[in-house]
Amino acid sequence: MNAYIFPGQGAQFSGMGLNLYENSPLAQELFEKANDILGFSITDIMFEGSAEDLKETKVTQPAIFLHSVILAKTLGDSFKPDMVAGHSLGEFSALVAAGALTFEDGLKLVSQRAQAMQKACELQPSTMAAVLGLDDDVVEKICATTEGVVVAANYNCPGQLVISGEIDAINKACEALKEEGARRALVLPVGGAFHSPMMEPAREELAAAIENTNFSKPNCPIYQNVTASAVTDENEIKANLISQLTAPVRWTQSVQQMIADGATNFTEVGPGKVLQGLVKKIHREAETASATFETNA
Repeated sequence: MNAYIFPGQGAQFSGMGLNLYENSPLAQELFEKANDILGFSITDIMFEGSAEDLKETKVTQPAIFLHSVILAKTLGDSFKPDMVAGHSLGEFSALVAAGALTFEDGLKLVSQRAQAMQKACELQPSTMAAVLGLDDDVVEKICATTEGVVVAANYNCPGQLVISGEIDAINKACEALKEEGARRALVLPVGGAFHSPMMEPAREELAAAIENTNFSKPNCPIYQNVTASAVTDENEIKANLISQLTAPVRWTQSVQQMIADGATNFTEVGPGKVLQGLVKKIHREAETASATFETNA
């Protein structure tokens, strides 16, 4: 069975999507539509901007979403997922690719999500840290016993977990994790504590936008970050999407469940190969690939 997976923030690069724009009339049309919806030329930044330009939150999230979704649409009839999943932001790309959201609505929600997250980051200084080489339950225990807000945020693969919370609490937790034998406990260069209770103001803002958006039944099950299980019901999809900003990304558990449900091939749709690497660490026998746009040259 074919699983299609969609990357999240951090996969962006200068020049992303240019090949699609130059070689596919459909892609060109969708990129131009995106510029109109966003009210600025995101294509200029994607195709020619610096790494610094692409790091801006209002740019990063829509840029990755556009690269993934437009690539999926240019695949045409060869895009036949039996199941889909996306990492954090990538869940929105997966929902559009699977027909649960329109391109326009997906882009508007992603743009609103980025801005809401930016505002939440500015309310209170917060951060995230990557923890390598410890079992999940050890990391969870240390988070639970550290003073302040610090939680497990991204279950990326066995032995790789990202924690999220207040700066002081993250620093204390990192010290405790190193003492516990973590290979690394490294504060990440991010602007806020994503997938933690500190994103509550963003969750409330996004909840209103999601409630007012029309969702359809997807063409195949989506394995959502919050539950790590197959979902096809529109109301359940909405509820999970609203919870996503303050809940952990259960990527390890999602991939394990997809494999248990019959997935044998994982195709990453969008920039980079980060998710393929994580899938291989979760299940060595899984077949992985990148979706590629074939020009008719």
